[in-house]
Amino acid sequence: MGASSLLARAHSVIAAPQRRWALNPELWVELFVTANLAVLAGDIFIAHSMNQFRRPAEFIPFYFSIAAPPVLAAILALRQRWRAPWLDVGALVGALAVLVGLAGVLYHLESSFFLDRTLKSLTYSAPFAAPLAYAGLGFLLLVNRMVDPRGKEWAQWIVLLAVGGFFGNFVLSLTDHAGNGFFLKTEWIPVISSAFATSFLLIPLFMQTTRRYLDLCLVVLLAQSLVGVLGFWFHLRANLLEPGRGLFDKFVNGAPPLAPLLFPNLAGLAFLGLWALVPHLEESASGPSWIGAAYRWTR
Repeated sequence: MGASSLLARAHSVIAAPQRRWALNPELWVELFVTANLAVLAGDIFIAHSMNQFRRPAEFIPFYFSIAAPPVLAAILALRQRWRAPWLDVGALVGALAVLVGLAGVLYHLESSFFLDRTLKSLTYSAPFAAPLAYAGLGFLLLVNRMVDPRGKEWAQWIVLLAVGGFFGNFVLSLTDHAGNGFFLKTEWIPVISSAFATSFLLIPLFMQTTRRYLDLCLVVLLAQSLVGVLGFWFHLRANLLEPGRGLFDKFVNGAPPLAPLLFPNLAGLAFLGLWALVPHLEESASGPSWIGAAYRWTR
């Protein structure tokens, strides 16, 4: 065996674990949940600082978002060395996240909208759908442990939860921007794009589709990412141009800077689900797809 072939074989042996790590959607979902729980700590701090954490219950999601990510990261690192079942407390963290999310919804239901039942109270009350982000992340952890990640059902669950996130974006974008009567025409962009993404991603869940259709889904997800980046810039610029007050007060009482980043965030989650769905779909009769070709190349 020549020196070049020995080097090639050694490189393949070294690179194999790295390729398995990089192409493991189950692991990426774990990292997705861990990172999102950490980011939610900052988002909750900004949102609840508006009333200076007036009620003690408002600290619950904040403390949970601080405590959960280090636990998940530590368990994930330990599982790479030891496969003992007792090491994995992700299911417990997931169940607690679901409880925090549902309790947050009930807490927000005490806002003026559900007392007055008017359109005005809807747009100016606490965002009752926002805490469902915790429930969605909790369900991701549970799905990762209760469904075989190699099956089609796992991929569809991931896409379904991403669809739920996009629908939540639709509701939040609609109600938040209705608060100022859609003063700028650009405020309609996230409403329309999230509704479009929701309807597009529902197709692989309830209808027989092809890999060519997943190519179209990827284009839609790229568009959602662009909408999120532009929205982040619009919110950031609006807060910086706001006259008076300190910088922190501008972000607390102004446009939520992190909210538009939910679009690229959910696009990444949906991509993981679509990627895992590829081997379970037939090639289109009109020819191979981009995502199908990429999937074969990485295997």
